[in-house]
Parts: sequence; C-alpha cells; structure tokens
Amino acid sequence: MNHTTVSTAAADLSPLQAVIFDWAGTLVDFGSLAPTQIFVEAFASFGITITLAQARGPMGLSKWQHIHELLQDEGIRAQWHKAFGQQPGDADVDAIYARFMPMQIAKVGEFSAPIEGAPELLGWLRAQGLKVGSCSGYPREVLNQLLPQAAANGLAPDHVVAGDEMAAGGRPGPFMALANVLALGIGDVRACVKVDDTVPGIEEGRNAGMWTVGLTLSGNEVGYSPAELAAAPAEEVRERVARAEAKLRAAGAHHVIASVKDLPQVLERIAQDMRAGRMPG
Repeated sequence: MNHTTVSTAAADLSPLQAVIFDWAGTLVDFGSLAPTQIFVEAFASFGITITLAQARGPMGLSKWQHIHELLQDEGIRAQWHKAFGQQPGDADVDAIYARFMPMQIAKVGEFSAPIEGAPELLGWLRAQGLKVGSCSGYPREVLNQLLPQAAANGLAPDHVVAGDEMAAGGRPGPFMALANVLALGIGDVRACVKVDDTVPGIEEGRNAGMWTVGLTLSGNEVGYSPAELAAAPAEEVRERVARAEAKLRAAGAHHVIASVKDLPQVLERIAQDMRAGRMPG
C-alpha cells in the first residue's frame, strides 16, 4: 500500500464549503467488510446461500433496501422459492432485516478502525474552513455503536445522517446529502463534495447537485481487507482498481482516487475549477 500522508499545508479551497463522507469503505472499515459478511450470515440463517460478491452488489443502499435488492437476484429467489414454496416479498425482507440488525450491531465495532489518513484529513478540512458532513446506509442503531468508537479514533464529523432517517428514502436519492446541507447551513449545494465508495453513494451526490469523488482501493468495489491487499498480486490489484474506477465513473463520479488520503489535491482541483466558473452540472 502507498503510505503517503495527508497534506498539512494550507490550501485555497474557496468557494468550497463542505465535504460529505460515506462511512464504511470511506472513513472506516477498509474494504467495507462489516456489512458484507453479515449479509451472508443473515441469509444463511434462513438456509439461503449468497456469495460475498452478491452481498456487495447493492452496497450503498439502506440495509432494508439492500436486502430487498438481493432478493431480486434470480438465483437467490430460486433458493427462497425452493425453501419456502413462494417468492420472497416485503414481509420476508422484514424478517431477514430483523435477523440482520442485531448481528450487525454486535459486529460493527470490530470494523471501526479509521482508514489510513482519515482522522488527519478531517482535521485538515476544518483547518481550511470547511464543514464535514457524513451519511451512511447503516441505520441509526448501528451508527450508535460505530460513532463513539470512531470518535475515540479521531473521526467526528460535524453531522451524521443514518440510512433509515429520511422519510423520502435513501440512496440513490439526494435526501441524506441534502439533510447535511441543511444541518450544516451550506448556502450552495455546488460548493459541496460527496465522497463515497459505492455507486448509489455517487449517484446520491450527483442527484444532490454536488461534486462527487469515488474511492476504489479502500472501498466496496475493490473489497480487499488490509491483509488481503498486502498479499494480493500487483496485477490483480490493478485489475480490481480499474474495474472499480470504471464503475464509479459510469455512475457519474467527477474524480476517482484510491482512498481519502488522496483527497486534498482533488479538492484543490475542484476549487480551481469553481473559481474558473465550472460547476458540477
């Protein structure tokens, strides 16, 4: 892994006002491992086998919607029909979600370690005068377990929105990102940057009218744990990163980087573009 550190130099980031981060795979939990394995285990408790790759597919959505999307998979639906004699419906999503939640609450703290450079980045952003928002596909009950541990490790955004708190819905809608705009008192959504490792998270930022930055190496689309990354062949890593970058760019990411420690130079480029009259569009 590249162990460069976050820049501590002052930068001209005007007219940017805020950066809004995702959580798993972005600020904490390198590889976005916490939710992935729990989806596999929750489905297994109903006798349904799903792969880690399948579990990663809808990542970024709220967890209820994530389960709903998994149940639309033809192979998973076929398993469900064989096991229960009917196609899965919303009541079955509720049942899996009810099984998933205590498992996720119990496990999320094990994956609360900050991604390298994230605490330093938040301090740097505040030193430049920017607000720091965040949102997550995690429901509030899960965040209530994660946030105190993250704060103890130096990660305490100015605002946090959970995936089950918006009556209008979650990603890819703009609602959680816009809730941050309101809470932080931001005057122009175009002065915000949404940073996320998932397709729904990038779409959320675009739908909110913000700049978007996708993350590859630390996130769900690449999916390595730190140990797996250290052991992986270089060519395999390059291929995974390239696929992730293509997917995030196709979703509308204005910029794609490996992890949050690479964000300062991208923010400087965005600020320069804004001063030249270019907007996210």
